[in-house]
Amino acid sequence: MAVDRDHVLRSAAALLTRKSTATMDEVAKAAGISRATLHRHFAGRDALVRALEALCIAECEAALDRARLDEGGAGDAVRRLVREVEPVAGLLAFLYTESQLFEGGAQHEGWTRLDARMAELFRRGQREGEFRIDLTPAWLTEALYGLIASGAWAVLDGRVAAKDFPFMIVELLLGGATRREES
Repeated sequence: MAVDRDHVLRSAAALLTRKSTATMDEVAKAAGISRATLHRHFAGRDALVRALEALCIAECEAALDRARLDEGGAGDAVRRLVREVEPVAGLLAFLYTESQLFEGGAQHEGWTRLDARMAELFRRGQREGEFRIDLTPAWLTEALYGLIASGAWAVLDGRVAAKDFPFMIVELLLGGATRREES
């Protein structure tokens, strides 16, 4: 019987977003396969996390595409982006804390692509006078990642209703990023 790699990855993502310390045995059980089968596809936790990273980057890039970041005002584009990235927010939150992704060798080029696209959105908002210019696009991008991760954890823990996820993130980010007229 062939193992559906996508099913295994999505099962692992679902488990690890709820329990980041889950063992490979627990991941295999969640996917409905044996540990040996899991190891044939992913040599260890690092290989599994790297595969999850690639999945998350692909999902985030698709979310950015669906959000149509070049259309309309930058604030509206941020709102669309948060709505589109919500389904992958838990996986993004898990990866946000995986230090092995940021140690040693080169960072996955996908993060660079995501960062560049989001930073350009914030730059556009600054050029058009919608966002503050004293906060760098790189910082606003990192803040957005952090808010998405925090929002995902709050939803997973039941401290926040899932329906409030987009509103809370956008309002906090844009409330702090929006340019105010001098008094």
